Amino acid sequence: MVRAGGPQPVGRRAVSLVITGGTVVTIDPARRVLSPGALAIDGADIVGVARPEEISARFTAGQTIDASGQVVLPGLVNTHTHAAMVMFRGLADDLALMEWLERYIFPAEARTVSPEMVRVGTELALLEMIRSGTTTFADMYYFEEEVGRAAKRAGVRAVVGETIIGFPVPDAKTPAESLKRAEDLAREFARDPLIVAAVAPHAPYTLDREGLQACRSLSDRFAIPILIHVAETADEVRTMRERFGLSPVAYLASIGFLGPRIVAAHGVWVSQEDIATLGRSGVGIAHNPESNMKLASGTAPVPRYLAAGLNVGLGTDGAASNNDLDMFEAMRQAALLHKLESRDPRAIGASVALDMATIGGSRALGLDKLVGSLEPGKRADVITVSMAGPRQTPMYNAVSHLVYVSRGDDVQNTIVNGRILMRDRRVLAMDEPAVLAAARKLAEKVREAVKQ
Repeated sequence: MVRAGGPQPVGRRAVSLVITGGTVVTIDPARRVLSPGALAIDGADIVGVARPEEISARFTAGQTIDASGQVVLPGLVNTHTHAAMVMFRGLADDLALMEWLERYIFPAEARTVSPEMVRVGTELALLEMIRSGTTTFADMYYFEEEVGRAAKRAGVRAVVGETIIGFPVPDAKTPAESLKRAEDLAREFARDPLIVAAVAPHAPYTLDREGLQACRSLSDRFAIPILIHVAETADEVRTMRERFGLSPVAYLASIGFLGPRIVAAHGVWVSQEDIATLGRSGVGIAHNPESNMKLASGTAPVPRYLAAGLNVGLGTDGAASNNDLDMFEAMRQAALLHKLESRDPRAIGASVALDMATIGGSRALGLDKLVGSLEPGKRADVITVSMAGPRQTPMYNAVSHLVYVSRGDDVQNTIVNGRILMRDRRVLAMDEPAVLAAARKLAEKVREAVKQ
């Protein structure tokens, strides 16, 4: 519930928004859980996190959200997705990665991807993310300027990476053209409060040495992130060893590619030596448990990554291989997968899974000074999650419930940079009927294209 503030008592600081009455899971360095707790937000920033009586004594608000019966936590950070690929959701399932890509996805993209398709698909993805509590996402695809512009209009924080790949794609005929697009992207979103441009070489097996090094150079020149798929499948590792006699990680290290600001998606097939190399290089990992399971790619050694001190975030991957963008499901599957893989119920606990979906993801993306925890001075990227239903009753441990019980449609309020994007399940930042209508219309074009 949101209500307008009344007269402002003397002696209290006027702020734009107070969220009060819920259980506040801060993810701060002390991992405080305040039950009940409250947040004070002024403009884009969090200015107070404390007990409700303390916040009430210090602040008076223009608006108040009553979060009673809800958990308040940092917005979720999706470290790897392809937003516009929601338009290929369910197009081809139950296939190995290369068959899925080469027989279905690459042909579908060749016939359907355009600026309009990317805009419409991204808007649909943004609607799904707002509704399920994702406030930051890292994306790599084509026509990424459309992704950045759509995210900015909707008010969602994003890292947008222009894909660089070694064959003609919908928005470029050559890697050099794609690199120019990435440079233009970096210029367009320089110093933007919500959007960070990135360069996104597809993978070490789909781009030659010169192309990879050019991506590294562009990243260094503009101080922007690199998003790349690495060691996703056993076939990829076999291909790289046949070509170069090295693992994908060792090859990237040998050509001087590895370094700060890289987010490596998947990282399934790596040795302990590879993990050490990634750690020394400051590379972040985007763990995509659902996509890896669905495509039978394997299980990333996340416990070993964490033990080695790497920053590990969670990702959904694209909805074409997941088939949703629900980060609550990603948390749950990450926790369960590693328990099964290791036969150790302590392998990835609820608190670790929640960390990966919040502060871990923000660290991997280099955004942890801004988001990922609820602390004064950070941006107000906040969600509230209902715990009032039968499925959530009783609640003894908020963190456990967030990971093992909650779903995306339990999210009640989504706030980014202090702006309320969804209030009491009603999306304010987008025209939901228009987004859905445009996506359904475009789906007819996709259906016809893939029949050819």
